[in-house]
Amino acid sequence: MSSELFHVIEPRVFKRELLDELCDITDTARALAKTKEGAAKLHASLADKRAMLYFTQASTRTFLSFNNACHILGIGTSEIRDPAISSEIKGESFDDSIRTFSSYVDVIIMRTPERGLASRAAALMDEIPRRVPIVNAGSGPDQHPTQALLDIYTLERSFAGRGGIDGKTIGMMGDLRRGRTVRSLCYLMKNYHDVKLVFISPPNFAIRNDIKKHLAQDKINFTETGTMDDALGSLDALYVTRMQSEWDVEGESLKVNLGEFSIGPNEMQMLPQEAVVMHPLPRGPEIDPAVDSDPRAVYWRQEGNGMWMRVALLIKIFGAEL
Repeated sequence: MSSELFHVIEPRVFKRELLDELCDITDTARALAKTKEGAAKLHASLADKRAMLYFTQASTRTFLSFNNACHILGIGTSEIRDPAISSEIKGESFDDSIRTFSSYVDVIIMRTPERGLASRAAALMDEIPRRVPIVNAGSGPDQHPTQALLDIYTLERSFAGRGGIDGKTIGMMGDLRRGRTVRSLCYLMKNYHDVKLVFISPPNFAIRNDIKKHLAQDKINFTETGTMDDALGSLDALYVTRMQSEWDVEGESLKVNLGEFSIGPNEMQMLPQEAVVMHPLPRGPEIDPAVDSDPRAVYWRQEGNGMWMRVALLIKIFGAEL
């Protein structure tokens, strides 16, 4: 394997070579899993490892995909999904809890409502004798690096006959200010040539300035618009996001006319025939279920890709050979 990987905290550490390698490992793992012998090989590859799933923020897809990725590789799992059932309710510090977990497992996969905790956990691990990898499975409204990885894989597979991600125009629509999936995906765009990003959002939910500054520094072309109809005809991919109402202050999400940032059969007619529509899920009214039958709607495939990319990530972290 070409390079090492330990902690997975934020997406900026991923270079093109590593992204391509992870996509290749994902393809290999999927192919192996199609046969009984291949599945057995996968299951034996990391059967000596144990994982802690520390998910104190609500999660369906990320939790289940990581849990099943571990099972595919033979990794034993334990979990905490509510801090009220851990010793934190007795006053144990976050740092002491993480250090305790590291005594029992070989990797800690964590999702928290507070930003920065995964980074803090990784810093702690780097200071103790038994250092284990920390994988950020979502930290507040900040970063979601493994979602960005599966999004890259989905885009690469969608554009496999069209030269990959290079040269494509990718629209990102919805609550861009608070959407950590969009933030993380933007950080990976520097690895691809001649990509153009189009941000489509209500003014109060526009992409944050720190992301725009990052894109400008890396000379990534981007534009912003508050009108969906102006952008759809030029896109190779549209990444739709929901309103992140869990971060609302005084019901600000309710003030948005979602009809102006929603995709239905009429809007699909404006998209090019080779374009794809993505969504990190769960979805709300921003994608009409009638769109599901359109072959350009790849969000259900995107969801399935998540488990396999996380299989690849664990293989890479532990240096397993397939």
